[in-house]
Amino acid sequence: MTVACDESIELRSSMDCATNLASMAYSTAEARQGLLDTVATTIEHLGVALAALGEAYEQLDEQSAERLEEQLFRPVQVAYGRAQRTYAGFAERHQLPGRAFAPAPPGAPSAGVRGFIDAATAAVAGADATLAELQDSMAPVEVGDAELRDGLREVRELLGVLGGRAREFIRTLGR
Repeated sequence: MTVACDESIELRSSMDCATNLASMAYSTAEARQGLLDTVATTIEHLGVALAALGEAYEQLDEQSAERLEEQLFRPVQVAYGRAQRTYAGFAERHQLPGRAFAPAPPGAPSAGVRGFIDAATAAVAGADATLAELQDSMAPVEVGDAELRDGLREVRELLGVLGGRAREFIRTLGR
């Protein structure tokens, strides 16, 4: 009789354990999807920045356009590409559905070069703030992986210098 009771307790305990593991796995999957969605938001912000910088480029003279490309567009483009690779790699490693990112629509030409650069700077700041919040949440440590954390760190490093570069570009525009 004691054996039967112990077996019953063991059976109940193993059922509880299985239920907890299923619950934990579901929570981990949800957390990973949430993390992926946050990285997608960052990519969307960077897409807006690229579109705005592309529009600014079209309105500049050749020399200024080359400076814009070197100082602002190319670093945002590299960050955008790195964020997309981070997103795709994380999705693949954890069998999560990925997605393609469509280019952001161009802005109105009447915004002018400064308006486009301001819009790009705001979008980059939004991307950086999104990543900062994500990193502060510890989710990349809890449900992410080393490759994800490295990718997020690299994107933030690329974005970190852009605000100052944009201010300097505007300050020297037309000189």
